[in-house]
Amino acid sequence: MRPPESMTSPAKPDDPHAGQSVLRFGPDPERARLAAVLAHGRGGSAQDMLALARDLRTTDVLYLAPQAAGNTWYPSSFLAPIEDNQPWLSSALRFLARVIGELGRRGFPPHRVALIGFSQGACLTLELAARNARRYAAVAGLSGGVIGPPGTPREYSGSMEKTPLFLGCSDVDPHIPLARVRETGDVFKRLGAIVDERIYPGLGHTVNRDEIDALRELLAAAD
Repeated sequence: MRPPESMTSPAKPDDPHAGQSVLRFGPDPERARLAAVLAHGRGGSAQDMLALARDLRTTDVLYLAPQAAGNTWYPSSFLAPIEDNQPWLSSALRFLARVIGELGRRGFPPHRVALIGFSQGACLTLELAARNARRYAAVAGLSGGVIGPPGTPREYSGSMEKTPLFLGCSDVDPHIPLARVRETGDVFKRLGAIVDERIYPGLGHTVNRDEIDALRELLAAAD
């Protein structure tokens, strides 16, 4: 589905994700218990994330999957200096924030919204949640971590107010260093989230059945 008018604007050089589409899966908003925002990985698509939504087999969750311009949220590694990924990173964060804001206008305040991302989308999702700490229905980063080079100050403010937060990653992921996953877990613990961190030996860069089961449980437990 195309975003509502309030979420749409012409693409600009300093806002490359403006005007991108948002796909939808699940019940109509008035029949949904929760909403979930799904962020795809580099080279992936919103359709990929809707396939994940179907695999979760929920009946009362409305899923919205934003589509990145050029299938990429930002051009360089999430470990690169922040300025190397501008203006795409700021544009991507604004895009997800607009989707969350539109959900609020449709009756889904943040505590009824889950944020879920994979790979580059997981990094984006986790950075968005850290920069906008509050009570969410749930947050899940599948093969990702907070953004910035080693040594980036993690001076986030606010409180996650015991939001359940899931981190799943391989110990040998070629894109996501294990140390960054651990750092991310520590960041969110300091922000007051209830962190479930699961490291899968030798898995590689993918989503496994245990992670899908964990996501289903997160969504089922959210109130």
